[in-house]
Amino acid sequence: MRVLPDVPAIDKEFDYLIPTAWDDDGRGERIAVGSMVRVPLAGRRVAGWVTAVDIDPEPGVSLVPLAKLSGIGPSLEMIHLADWAAWRWAGRRVPFLRAASPSRMVAAPVTAPPRRPVPSGPRDVFDQAFELDSAVVRVPPSDDGVAVALAACRLGDALILVPDASRARRLALALRRAGIRTALAPDDWAIAAGGATVIGTRSAAWMPMPELAAVVVIDEHDERFKDERTPAWHARDLAIERAKRRGVPVVMATPTPSLEALREGKLLRLERSVEREAWPIVEVLDRRDDDPAKAGPFAERLNSFIGEGRVLCVLNRKGRARLLACAQCGELVRTEDGGRPMVLLGDRLESPDGSEHRPVVCAHCGSTTLKNLRVGVERAREELAAFVGERVDEVTGESDDLPTSRVVIGTEAVLHRVEEADVIVFLDLDQELLALRQRAAEQAMTMVARAARILGMRRPGARLVIQTRQPDHEVVRAVLRGDPALVAVAERDRRQSLKLPPYGAQVAVSGAGGEAFIESFGAVEGVQVRGPLDGHWLLRAETLPPILDALAETPRPAARVRVEVDPLRV
Repeated sequence: MRVLPDVPAIDKEFDYLIPTAWDDDGRGERIAVGSMVRVPLAGRRVAGWVTAVDIDPEPGVSLVPLAKLSGIGPSLEMIHLADWAAWRWAGRRVPFLRAASPSRMVAAPVTAPPRRPVPSGPRDVFDQAFELDSAVVRVPPSDDGVAVALAACRLGDALILVPDASRARRLALALRRAGIRTALAPDDWAIAAGGATVIGTRSAAWMPMPELAAVVVIDEHDERFKDERTPAWHARDLAIERAKRRGVPVVMATPTPSLEALREGKLLRLERSVEREAWPIVEVLDRRDDDPAKAGPFAERLNSFIGEGRVLCVLNRKGRARLLACAQCGELVRTEDGGRPMVLLGDRLESPDGSEHRPVVCAHCGSTTLKNLRVGVERAREELAAFVGERVDEVTGESDDLPTSRVVIGTEAVLHRVEEADVIVFLDLDQELLALRQRAAEQAMTMVARAARILGMRRPGARLVIQTRQPDHEVVRAVLRGDPALVAVAERDRRQSLKLPPYGAQVAVSGAGGEAFIESFGAVEGVQVRGPLDGHWLLRAETLPPILDALAETPRPAARVRVEVDPLRV
């Protein structure tokens, strides 16, 4: 039989024998494609997966026996899917097979009891969606996903992906109360292998499902569906491919559909009046007439919105000051080469990447008096506490404790740490709208939608407040009207003209071995190589296959190299 060792650097299969003793005790009959075993390799025993049985070894090759049968693993279907994923995201098969394997060894699946009928109600948009091969349903931000999950379960065992673990647990509980056999990924691997509806985050896309009947991706726009590690695969795209191979419908339910999803499936939505009322009341504070050098981070009218209830203020900048100017000569505080603004961290100035730092002194005139043109969240917390006259908690991605004060300020992380609020204020949405990223508008819209979900349905006292100098931007107009289509249309037109994904293909290359890797990649017809820029290269083409085929043939250097297909933040 043929085995792929669990050693990413090798990515090569080897042939082994089934020990004679295994035929006597029954282990030989349990060996199948996907079985997890241990094999001798280069003087040590390593884990691996059986990828083929009953093979003919090469002439003259003396095979050694398997060392141990560990348990059941991914099916032949998942092994083939791992082969495709390794090509699709320019990686090795081992990380994908690890994701498709149980975290603890499993001897056999848990037998499923007889299926119970799933309760049904009046026909709705989700029932209509599952009659299509692929569909996108635009739902309100506050939608909990239960309706689309129940519609999927009426077809049979469903694969349901959600972006965060707490939401997966709540959804699993709701389905169990409806009498549906569910497996929560990744712990319930054995239950899933016996037949059940699977619910989980990104890794759930690899769970075993012998009787898969439907696929659901809730909040498909969420960037947490993309693995930050290499290979940087995307659970939405994997789930779509899995559904196609099985011939089952896939439905993506989200308040802000990505262009990738809209190209994949037909868009369905609720009645316009219903959707509009599901978005919270929005207040836009126009700061175009404010002097950026004199005005603070808070508009005068802001005080009228933060007097009562739980208030969250979002400012996606860490530290005390993110844009400084000399109070004497007016020069911006930049790095030595003049290329990047320096930030104030504690009692020193530092470059964004930490490679350069110096005392708080103007390099042009020597003055030690600087003024903030764009404060960071740490400094903004101090000013906000003085503004409201009470204690204000700060939340960033590094924060450990949950905030307890009535008023909280933080980076985008605050929208993931706090589940309820009465008022949410974006102190500088322009930072997101003007970000030098291809998907800036789409990402800003999803962040605002996340805030709308925390506020819930339109209700008295609940407000979504946006401070901006661009009140006519499509994101601001979309939030005011509760109509994400305004952003989708603008983004579609913009990206089509520039041939950006999903209307073109991109692959980012970086790391210490990036230069050597790009040299080995060479010139490929139809593929543009742009860079280097700060140690990064960008491969561009009209479609992905030419790039992926060339990447599969390019040898990896000894130094670390990161290859990211479909980068989200470039």
